[in-house]
Amino acid sequence: MTVIRGTSQEADTPARHVLGFVRHMRPEVVPGVATFLFSEQGVTALQAPALEELAPLLATGADPAALADDAAAGRILAQLARRGLVTRRDGAARREGPDLAYWQAAGLDPVPAAERTADARIRLLAAGGADDTAVRAALHGNGLRVTPADGDPSAAELTVVVCDDYLADDLERIDAAQRAAGAPWLLARPDGPTLWLGPVFEPGAGACWHCLAHRLWGHRGAERYVQERLGRSGPVPRPAASVPALTGAGAHLVAHAAARWVAGHRAPDQSAVWTLDTFTMEGRHHDLRARPQCPRCGDPGLMAEQAERPVRFASRRKAADGGSGHRSRTPQEVLAAYGHLISPVTGVVKEIRRIPRGPAFLNSFVAGSNTAAGGHSMEALRAGLRCANGGKGTTALHAEVSALCEALERHSGHFHGDERVIRGTLRAMGEAAVHPDACQLYDPRQFAGRADWNAAHGLFQQVPEAFDERAEVDWTPVWSVTEGRHRLLPTAMLYYNTPAGMAGSRFFRADSNGAAAGASLEDAVLQGFLELVERDAVALWWYNRGRLPGIDLDGDDDPWTAEFRAVHRSLNRETWALDLTSDLGIPVVAAFSRRTDKAAEDITFGFGAHFDPRIALRRALTEVNQLLPAVVEARADGTGYTCDDPEALRWWTRATTQNQPYLRPAAHAPARRAADLPYTHHEDLAQDLDHVRRLCDRHGLNLLVLDQTRPDIGLPVVKVVVPGLRHFWARFAPGRLFDVPVALGRRAEPLPYGQLNPVPLFV
Repeated sequence: MTVIRGTSQEADTPARHVLGFVRHMRPEVVPGVATFLFSEQGVTALQAPALEELAPLLATGADPAALADDAAAGRILAQLARRGLVTRRDGAARREGPDLAYWQAAGLDPVPAAERTADARIRLLAAGGADDTAVRAALHGNGLRVTPADGDPSAAELTVVVCDDYLADDLERIDAAQRAAGAPWLLARPDGPTLWLGPVFEPGAGACWHCLAHRLWGHRGAERYVQERLGRSGPVPRPAASVPALTGAGAHLVAHAAARWVAGHRAPDQSAVWTLDTFTMEGRHHDLRARPQCPRCGDPGLMAEQAERPVRFASRRKAADGGSGHRSRTPQEVLAAYGHLISPVTGVVKEIRRIPRGPAFLNSFVAGSNTAAGGHSMEALRAGLRCANGGKGTTALHAEVSALCEALERHSGHFHGDERVIRGTLRAMGEAAVHPDACQLYDPRQFAGRADWNAAHGLFQQVPEAFDERAEVDWTPVWSVTEGRHRLLPTAMLYYNTPAGMAGSRFFRADSNGAAAGASLEDAVLQGFLELVERDAVALWWYNRGRLPGIDLDGDDDPWTAEFRAVHRSLNRETWALDLTSDLGIPVVAAFSRRTDKAAEDITFGFGAHFDPRIALRRALTEVNQLLPAVVEARADGTGYTCDDPEALRWWTRATTQNQPYLRPAAHAPARRAADLPYTHHEDLAQDLDHVRRLCDRHGLNLLVLDQTRPDIGLPVVKVVVPGLRHFWARFAPGRLFDVPVALGRRAEPLPYGQLNPVPLFV
């Protein structure tokens, strides 16, 4: 309830008009207390004694001339007018009715709005297999004139298009005609279990149908795969499913949306898609925004231009976020900025949900996979655990935002077709090209045995064909932070799901190594580099199977770490951590959790790297939590796992600390406290990046960055590549994998190739 008290301001009401309360409000006077105005939107209480006598006059329409000499009435009327509670009407036009009250409640001048509705011309079209009979009747029933479907789009105030699917083939033709005419059109699917309504597409303002179609196909990976394999376009037809009540209700909702538009009502929801689940009666608006790089309504050259620009770092002060990392914005700010991208209709992330298995403390969230662009295959569709975008964190909010950012990162890293691509041989590219073997780091013996290896391992461990330096390859520019110039890397190495016809694609497979999202470009580059450092350190330890010092989990007196250990103990699990820090000097931690009450130990692990060793530890521990739901309900009889990845299952059911002793801390080395590891705090991300640049210089490493930020997403995403740093998957070329353990004193001599860990890391 809103309470309004009278003031002493003077009234200025033209005497030619009838004055009254707005049509959608009804007054009730409680003498000596207040005048109450009732409407569908609520109740407003007006505390002004002079209004008690004035209210009955305003309820039916008062002549301003009769109130001209009443100063108290004038003051009240002036205040009511400023607050939109009274309206002036033409004294000669006494037409009233619920339609005028409705338009006035919508914020319109009601009489002109009603006249616009009565005079408007509506053009009605049917697309796909839709029947427009019910909608035509509803438009007529609401006093709207329907013009011939073959008429000029610009001659109608609005074109209404009903369809059975928002991806129907003929919608592209309709969209082109409406844009050519500069005429608005309303799209609707007014029948079926879920009703769809909107948006109103306005050529030259906001998103076009192609912007929407791009989002919709992103959620239909299996459907696109089927249609491509069968040589068909458009959506797969669905059986009709409806009842008469829905057909009528949906048709009248379409008519109402058309009436709102032609009456002049404008609201944000008209540029969104509204869906109504008729089983639950739950409605939802799905925000639709224009894609700046849309080939129909935007500039398709934006991504190519972006690749040609240098990557420059600016000062970015760090924001506190609870101890799981140094970012330039808080999780709340990131969610507020990019939460509109979570939608099964117009988003690139269908939903974000907590995995219900295990204690809530695990904070394990997933954002469903979205292969928004690029090729599809049954192999990819079956990829299982790795197709989900995961989130982790010390709080639920951290984990939810983490899942969102990973989903947007992977979406941005897919090949969409508008990237900068240069075709030629390695020799033709000259010294600007980086030799792919310096990045992929396969040993020649891996290429020789690839057929047997690939048959025995999953999608993410596949070895491609050996690179042929004479072959034509598609290349993309990347910025060398180290050299201050552009270099070239194979496009298929940088983007997921490049098409099979891309030159050189048989030699390369893109992966997530060094891919990162951040609240700023500086944030993203730093996180991408830290991931490379982490995975390099993991590879040095894992494949050499060295025993490394442990981390004292009780040494820092951290309440969150103490709770982590207590939660795992309650699940009959033992926890510990190792210090994997390599010659690069950036703290890297591996954390572990194993079952102690059954033969299969279900060992899960997580990794973390950060300049701050305490954050590195937290990242590793939260990654353990993220992966734990897959095994937390596993039973002694071998059932209860929720992942069907053969390599993961083989590890959980067979690996133990006895047959994999390198998982345990070195017995001869004292446990280290995270707080004891060296760390220099910087207030600004640019200072951290300057440290990274100098670190790479000292070690002879080249820091390469590709800005993969999509204009329609906005979240900064990069692919960071440092040739020579090792991937934690099975890549066994000579170099750091063999040399650094010796340099660090972990081994007296390099481990022979044949003695490397035969278990490839599977996360």
